[in-house]
Parts: sequence; C-alpha cells; structure tokens
Amino acid sequence: MDTRFLESLLIVVEQGSIAAAARQQHLTPATVAQRLRTLEEEIGCSLVQRNGRHVRPTEHGLAILEQSRQIITSVRELCVIATSDTPVGKLRLGAISSVANGLLPPYLKRFFECFPEIELHIMPGSSSALYNAVLDGALDAAFIVEPPFDIPETYVRETLRSEPLIVLVPGDVTEADPHEILRNYPFIRYDRNQWGGRLADDYLKRTGIWPHERLELDALDAITIIVNQGTGVSLIPDWALPWPEGFYLKKVLLPDPVPCRKLGFLFEKETLKRRLINRLLDTLKYPIKAFEI
Repeated sequence: MDTRFLESLLIVVEQGSIAAAARQQHLTPATVAQRLRTLEEEIGCSLVQRNGRHVRPTEHGLAILEQSRQIITSVRELCVIATSDTPVGKLRLGAISSVANGLLPPYLKRFFECFPEIELHIMPGSSSALYNAVLDGALDAAFIVEPPFDIPETYVRETLRSEPLIVLVPGDVTEADPHEILRNYPFIRYDRNQWGGRLADDYLKRTGIWPHERLELDALDAITIIVNQGTGVSLIPDWALPWPEGFYLKKVLLPDPVPCRKLGFLFEKETLKRRLINRLLDTLKYPIKAFEI
C-alpha cells in the first residue's frame, strides 16, 4: 500500500472535496479519485461517499482515519531517521563478565552522553557462546576474548585491551617468585573451557609447573574473592574490575615473555548496523581509566 494514497484520503476527508484535495496536493482531481479507488480495492470496502461535489467518509473510512494518520506520521519519522546525521537504533551486544563488570561501564557512560538515541541490549555469556551468537546473527557484536583460531574473513575483531597473565595471591604471601608460588601454594584454576583459561593452562604446561589444584571455576570475580579469603593462589589475566573495599591482594608478575589475554570487539563487516557499531567503536577508541587495585 502506498502511504501517499492514505495521505490523499485524509486530505479529502479534511477538505470535504476531491477538487480541494487535488489543489492542496498539486494533483489533478482524476489522480486523487484514482488513489481513492485503489485504496478501496486494496482494503475491500468503500471509504468515501459522494454527494455532488461534497465527499465525506463512510463508516469504514472513519474507522481507519486515526490509524492512517499514525502510519503516515511513522513513515515521516522513518524518513527523518534515515536521512539524519544523528544515529538512532538498537544494538544487540554480548559481553563476557569481566568486560561487563569492569571495562565497559566507564565507556557506556561516555557513549550515552554522546549518543542518547542509541539503545543497547547487552547479553552476558562466555566468549565461545557469544562468538557463535554473533556468527549466527543472534547478536550484532560482542566483547570477547581473542579466539584461539582464525575468524572468518567476513568478520572484524578490534582489540581493545591486552591483559598479561599474573599470579594473584593473598596479601600476606611473602614469596616473590611467581613459579615457586604456583608450585607450592594451593591453586585456584581458571576454567580451561574458557579461552582465557586455556591461555593460563598452556603457560603452566610450557613452564613445567603442575600446581596443587584445589578448585577450578570460570568466574574471575569469584576467583578473586576466593584468593582474598586465603584459600589459594591463581594464574589469571590482569583484568579491569571494581575491586571491593577491604580486599588485601598482591599481583606477582611473570617473567618475560608474558602471555596476554586480548579482549576485543567482534562484528560482521557488512552488518546493517555498521553505522551504530562505528559510533560505539569511536567511543572505545579513547582510553578511559578502568577500575584498578
């Protein structure tokens, strides 16, 4: 259905005359009359009745007037949005927990200050699950750890942050050698099913360290809490997060070369949401001091 025909119907009803409506729209009366006939054929009922030169809506015509106005208004708004320089729309994003809890909040504050008309829906999940969601089209983009494999050429991954592995220990540990700590203290393992956890596991294997494993889990914030309680030590990325008050922890650095967990932003090259994604990338370009110990 051509919305211009609905507009002609509204003007005819408003003017009470096909000739007057034609003058207002800079059309011939025959063109306006043809538009009305086409509408009536499409809808399947008579919309106006003529009494000489005067035209008034039928009961069916009256029934669709308000919704017709809403449709025309919505179409005009769409045209404004499509041609405006102000980005408007919704992005479906995924974010691993360490990004959602630590890295992202300061950027979101800046983003909404700059682009208040863009709506974000953020879904939590593991890097592997979010990666698949982007490739399946369930998400427009995702904040994930660098995959341990090459991504398809039709996708882009922008690196946002590089996080070196560290040995996280309770604050009362005096040992300074990271390898000795990993060998001699109870070990809280970062889940090997996570891409970041595989990085830590590869490091332990490469250095020939077989720690006294006490627990394995996939949440970096939970690992941090458990280490703070003195339950053990851990080998994790030096991630950005809001550290709770009262924590007493130490970060022991590894010798070079240090493996790094790379956090990035994954999206499809030719996505229809590229304009909105570019605005988000513009925000992410400029460093913001994240939460630190």
